[in-house]
Amino acid sequence: MGRNTSRVRPVVTPGYQLRPGAANGDGAPIVGVMSDATPSNASAAQTTDFETMTRDIAEVPAVEVIVTVAVNLMSAAAVKLGLTEEGDRYKDLDEARKLVHALAGLLDAGATEISSFHAAPLRDGLKSLQLAFREASVVPDEPGQGPGEKYTGPVFG
Repeated sequence: MGRNTSRVRPVVTPGYQLRPGAANGDGAPIVGVMSDATPSNASAAQTTDFETMTRDIAEVPAVEVIVTVAVNLMSAAAVKLGLTEEGDRYKDLDEARKLVHALAGLLDAGATEISSFHAAPLRDGLKSLQLAFREASVVPDEPGQGPGEKYTGPVFG
């Protein structure tokens, strides 16, 4: 595997999804960046559409990036909790615990940086995920010991 030496630039698509991209030379992916190198099989129309859809990360306000990451963590946690149409197919409580805990940490750290307009629904979503985790657990955690409760305090229904 050769090292990608093309110029790398961060991008965000409308809807604020960070796109994974180029490797950093040691094989580890750099999340949220994309290479300027265009695959040889990509048509000019596809390239134009992609360029139309993308914005440089420098233009995206920090609040949007924080909220986007929080929503992505919420979505992933919901899938791992079995809250999708597929139900238990992707259920993995160990993975869900990590995602909910990371979401709580992000919201705790970012609370002063994002307005209550953004923070309130994210906190509500976090609480719903924490309650769903408690319900899904065969042996529930002690109050204050569940995922993210280090940051939010004990969660009760």
